[in-house]
Amino acid sequence: MEQAIGAGLGSWRAGPIEWKLQWILRVAVALEFFGHGMFGVLRKESWLAYYDALGISADHGRILMPITGAVDITLGVIVLLRPTRALIGYMAVWGLFTASLRPLAGQGIWETIERSYNYGVPLSLLLLYGLGRTPAAWIERVREVPRLTRGRAAAFFRGFQWIIGLYLIGHGGLGLFTDKPLLIQLYDSVGLTSLVDDPSSLNTYVGLFEIGLGALVLIVPATSLLLFVLAYKLGTEFLHVTAGIYGSPLEVIERAGCYAAPIGAVICKRIAQGEDQRSGASRRTEIEGPAATA
Repeated sequence: MEQAIGAGLGSWRAGPIEWKLQWILRVAVALEFFGHGMFGVLRKESWLAYYDALGISADHGRILMPITGAVDITLGVIVLLRPTRALIGYMAVWGLFTASLRPLAGQGIWETIERSYNYGVPLSLLLLYGLGRTPAAWIERVREVPRLTRGRAAAFFRGFQWIIGLYLIGHGGLGLFTDKPLLIQLYDSVGLTSLVDDPSSLNTYVGLFEIGLGALVLIVPATSLLLFVLAYKLGTEFLHVTAGIYGSPLEVIERAGCYAAPIGAVICKRIAQGEDQRSGASRRTEIEGPAATA
């Protein structure tokens, strides 16, 4: 077992950066869809509002929820085992569609902005593989990822920068402008409400902090700041667990894109700034292993 783990870590360290990045994004997308899909299988009651926004009754919504969830879980498994451009493109569109249902269900535009990772991370994975030039390229299994030049890395860095900035600003807006009650429940689970006279004021304070943090990421995206965002999102999303929210582990898993985006940004920033000095002239990397093809 120890030898297998050691060999796996060795392969990871030796693998080209493109191979590592596409796996980080693939796993994040898979976890997003697995977590979201499991809520459908469990018939999460809040989903009924989204079916209602589409004109689907609650009775039919309860029938459709496990079907929708099973499809999401299946997509998550497939993107790990046999990624295709068509599949990943659909996942990006589906992420945007489900995020856009929230304002239609009366939850406000901040919910859509906050879920930038739901559509931004699958889109980043699709662009990392490159858009197919023929119909067959969209359907067949993706086997290689183009080399990340400094120019491409800079473009991906800006993309991750916007994903992070939007989900921080969106989440801050949920507290500051909509005063979302669930957030107070999360803060109370670790005793933060005892630090202020009015617990509801935490939504204002934290909302302002997150909006400022999101703006800072867009303006001065230092590596240390990106790593802080990673730790911050992991910690704040784990509050679902401390608060005992229904399906709390799935809430943490479903937001995997929040954690992948800062990691991707740090990787791409290093390449864009020339800090990642790689030898060899290979233009593409096989996605299932660290071997590079010329």
